Amino acid sequence: MRAIDLRSDTVTRPTPGMSAAMAAAPLGDDVFGDDPSVNALQEKIAGMLGFEDALFVPTGTQSNLCAILAHCQRGDEYIVGQMQHCYRWEAGGGAVFGSVQPQPINHQTDGTLALEDIEAAVKPDDPHFARTRMLALENTLGGKLLPFDYVEKATALALDKGLTRHLDGARLFNAATAQAAKSGGDVRAEARRIAQCFDSVSVCFSKGLGAPVGSALCGSREFIGRARRVRKMAGGGMRQAGVLAAAATYALDHHIDRLREDHELAGQLARGLAGIEGVIVEQPQTNMLFIDLVGQAREKSKGLIDHLGAQGIQAMGLYRLRFVTHLDVDAQGVARAVTAIRQFLQD
Repeated sequence: MRAIDLRSDTVTRPTPGMSAAMAAAPLGDDVFGDDPSVNALQEKIAGMLGFEDALFVPTGTQSNLCAILAHCQRGDEYIVGQMQHCYRWEAGGGAVFGSVQPQPINHQTDGTLALEDIEAAVKPDDPHFARTRMLALENTLGGKLLPFDYVEKATALALDKGLTRHLDGARLFNAATAQAAKSGGDVRAEARRIAQCFDSVSVCFSKGLGAPVGSALCGSREFIGRARRVRKMAGGGMRQAGVLAAAATYALDHHIDRLREDHELAGQLARGLAGIEGVIVEQPQTNMLFIDLVGQAREKSKGLIDHLGAQGIQAMGLYRLRFVTHLDVDAQGVARAVTAIRQFLQD
């Protein structure tokens, strides 16, 4: 029985084509700047998103850390949402390593940060306060697409206030896929349109794009020069990193267009779970589905993850569960998951 892992889109294994590209990658020493596969990837992703330069890093967490410390100095702060990854889920790296203070604010129900809240969070130029230097947004956030007109307004506000603007675009191409579905546009063009609202963008290759490791930080040459120094301090200088960069390049060439399949599968899962007593289904916008268990379903929830595991289905949560579709999940796997959840909750 094939295992179905719905915990995250980080769990994918390299496809045969990706593995072949990794095995054939020409290598050098990236710390010396002469790994041709890394250099090609950096040039490719920077060009795709409309930036001068890019930096290949091991993880999205390190990419965001490099961005925060390249934009901000000791005693500065950045405005960020309470549930954004670079604030909540990255162990306080900016504060720990750079003495950069986060200024978290609450999200609206659609994942946005209210413009008036952003404006109110900007500190006056006064020695009593940390210096507000940057606005950080995340798209997608919890699988939700930030509306493009909001992105334009929020980044314009930041620019007007003299702030730099960073996008945690770990799932930027999922956002672009959802945005293209709304606009009828091209996914790559939408990704570039989103990215160009920011001074820097972090993109993850090891989530929906299916590479085993790696992210890229994009920005100006001067900015990337500063970020490269931070990467070195953070231990991110990988030597023959081209074997990983080749996987990321393969993902950019072959796995962007298929993201819509993941979105469709999340929708299939949502439809399959709709109507179960005690299950509140949050309609997915991309490849993430959240459900809340209430009433009798909540009372039974402690046994659900074990029940699914016994049938070769991995998931996360207790009263609120998250399911993430990706290239290692197919329609048959989603159907199995629906059957197993219904069987448990309706017994």
